[in-house]
Amino acid sequence: MRIEEYFNAIRETIDGSPIIQSASVTYDKRSTHIGFVRGDLYLLNGSRLHFREFVDTETDIERYTYAYQYQRENEEFVFRYDNTDHHRSLNLPTHPHHKHEGIGDRIVASSGPTLALVLIEIEDLIDLSQDASDT
Repeated sequence: MRIEEYFNAIRETIDGSPIIQSASVTYDKRSTHIGFVRGDLYLLNGSRLHFREFVDTETDIERYTYAYQYQRENEEFVFRYDNTDHHRSLNLPTHPHHKHEGIGDRIVASSGPTLALVLIEIEDLIDLSQDASDT
């Protein structure tokens, strides 16, 4: 797959998400198959997802690095997925893939989700918080 095709898939994911109000995304083509994408997705409830991926698409989609950080409207941290090579001492079975959760920054194993999966997770969180406020 050419990097432009991957970038188009990211655009389609963003355009197809029902929870995104606006987006600011940059695409940086480094070669035919390597690129860097980063952006901020502003969601309907005022929260924000910042993401970045450095990816190679030559034989498969290999994300050399990625991070997806979700925070509330008041900038309170909710979670972050990344594959930064730290936390070796935790002996996570998915190392270097992991997830930081909540204000206490609890670190748990993660399979390394895609942008689409992270948006689905956030959609579920937004739905749950809206349901709780309705009662």
